[in-house]
Amino acid sequence: MIKKDINTTTTNLYTMRKNIVAGNWKMNTDLAETQDLISGLKKIAKTSNAEVIIAPPFVNLYSAFESVKGLDITVAAQNMHQSDSGAFTGEISASMLKSIGINTVILGHSERRAFFNEKEDLLAEKVNTALENDMTVIYCFGEELKDRKFSEHFEVVHKQISNALFHLDASAWENIVLAYEPVWAIGTGETASPDQAQEMHAYIRKTIADEYSEDVAEKVTILYGGSVKPNNAEEIFSKPDVDGGLIGGASLKAEDFMAIVNAF
Repeated sequence: MIKKDINTTTTNLYTMRKNIVAGNWKMNTDLAETQDLISGLKKIAKTSNAEVIIAPPFVNLYSAFESVKGLDITVAAQNMHQSDSGAFTGEISASMLKSIGINTVILGHSERRAFFNEKEDLLAEKVNTALENDMTVIYCFGEELKDRKFSEHFEVVHKQISNALFHLDASAWENIVLAYEPVWAIGTGETASPDQAQEMHAYIRKTIADEYSEDVAEKVTILYGGSVKPNNAEEIFSKPDVDGGLIGGASLKAEDFMAIVNAF
């Protein structure tokens, strides 16, 4: 499943790509706040066709999963360990997540890379483990401000994608969602312009097409993350290669998050 065969026939292997809006709650919300936020989401009508994902902290995953049963909301984990089990104090395995109904995991977020020194070789192991456990991966990547200033942003993004994902068989991409998050726009109030987002998303799709096929590339959902707000979501999401967003701060307010969901 995870050993790449570039000769794999990909035609008709995949459904068309989905629009997704995912909320990464990071290290925010205790149990009561988690329940309040979910209650707020339930009160607001969803008018778009976008898939909704929320990623609360580990300790609130099961409570969140139980609270959204029967709703059009998926609960995801913010991280997981690459091993099945063992002496890894404080870590969480794929099987633990699966046992409480969690089948989606965010991997490679810039904060994991910056604060916990996660590199592509480690992330490739985590991706492998997630796929082996039939999980969906939201794989994050993006350049820092210095990379863009020196016009190295395409090179950095190519490396982050290829080193962690290009060992995969074409069929594995059915369970991969990409999330482009320029580090300089995460939580800073700065946002890549819609044209900048489209330029990078088009580059990412071409990179996948060059390695695999147009069919695989056209069916991979690519999210944009980085200070997406209700007042800019519609314009960003209108770009042809932007399929949704990975939302940070704005996902902690039910009204703002659902306004972004409904921007499609």
